[in-house]
Parts: sequence; C-alpha cells; structure tokens
Amino acid sequence: MTFLTIGHRGVMGVEPENTLRSYRQAERCGMDVIALDLRLSKDGALVALHDPEVDRTTDGSGAVADLTLAELRELDAGQGEHVPVFEEVLETVRAPLHVSVRDLAAARVLAELILRRDLTARVEVASCRDEVLTETARLVPGVRTTLYALSPDDDPQGVVGRARAAGAGTIALDIRRVTLETVEAAHAAGLRVTGWTVNTLEQLRLARALGLDGAATDFPEIRSTGRFTA
Repeated sequence: MTFLTIGHRGVMGVEPENTLRSYRQAERCGMDVIALDLRLSKDGALVALHDPEVDRTTDGSGAVADLTLAELRELDAGQGEHVPVFEEVLETVRAPLHVSVRDLAAARVLAELILRRDLTARVEVASCRDEVLTETARLVPGVRTTLYALSPDDDPQGVVGRARAAGAGTIALDIRRVTLETVEAAHAAGLRVTGWTVNTLEQLRLARALGLDGAATDFPEIRSTGRFTA
C-alpha cells in the first residue's frame, strides 16, 4: 500500500508557510502531495493564507477579507516572500495539490478555476465544513475531496457518515486523536484516512501502525524516514 507524504503548507517546519519558497522545497524533497490553504481577498482573489488574519504569518495586520490583493502583495510573508495567489502556486510546482478552503464563497471561486483550467486530476479540495465539500462536488463532478474531522467528539461511524454524505473520498484526522476503530470503519466504507500533523518518528510509527494511508508533515525528513515498514 502506498503511504502518501503530504507537505503541510509546503514544509512549514523549515520554510515560511504557504509561500512559493515553501512549496518549492516540498517538491524538491519529494513530497507526494503539497497541502495549502486558500482564502479570498477583499477583491475576490484566491490567496494562500491559513489564518483569517495576516498578523501571525506576515509583517502586516488585519483580516484577509478586509485587504485587497494589492495590499496583501505588499506584505512580507517571511524571508522576503510575498503572499501568493493560487495561479502562482500552479505555475511554480507540478506536484498534486491538496487545497483547503473554509467557506462557500472561496469554494465557488476555486471550483470555477478548476473547471476553467481542467485541474480535476491535480487538485483535491479539503474542508472541515461538509457543505463546502458538497457544493464543490456539485460544481465540479468527479473532483476528489477530503473531510477534515476536527471535533474530538465525532464517533467513528459519525465521521464516516459525514464523509460519505458529503461525497468525500478521504478523512483527515488529528494524529493525536486517531483510533484504530475509526480507521477500520473508514476503510470498510471505502474511504482513505490521513493524519495531521505527523512531525516525529513516534507519530510516524503510530500512523503506520494504525494503517493510515498518508500523513501531513511540516518536515521533509519524514519523507525519507517514512519508507520503513512499521
């Protein structure tokens, strides 16, 4: 079974997260997939930022939704990197992309871009909101989607039921909360399961022992150490 290594916001443990520099490094290190986050700027551009505000990851302040693309481009996102738009990411790396969105507006803009540029085979859409995945699947038939199950209160069958109802093919779970029962229930339903964020050898061993299909990591070293058999 292939075990996917997913570069978390590029390789954010060694490079500024969600920057072109980080994505390039993830690809150089051989990550199977690169995960990134998209939000809409005030003027409707899809920009790569995780937080609703720019304060933590740039030298600016304020909500992403209150800043225009031009204003966002003036910010330093770390080591002189700017905040990239999604089209730049597509041109910078060739790896498959795991794109996380959190609201319907961003999902609809992303869906239009996937259709226009024929990206269904390359881009997988992820969200913690079921309705975002349902709407994406409606707009882009055949698109692959992942449900981020964030709540520790979700029981195994509940998580599996949510994923199937939303049309997701994968469930992404916090490695600190994954149980064998959940993994087995998901696999029995034909779903893949990945863990986040796997940053230590101990966590990697756990991911492999639980039978996960892949893991998101902040560090490129996990790619090389992940080739052992647990």
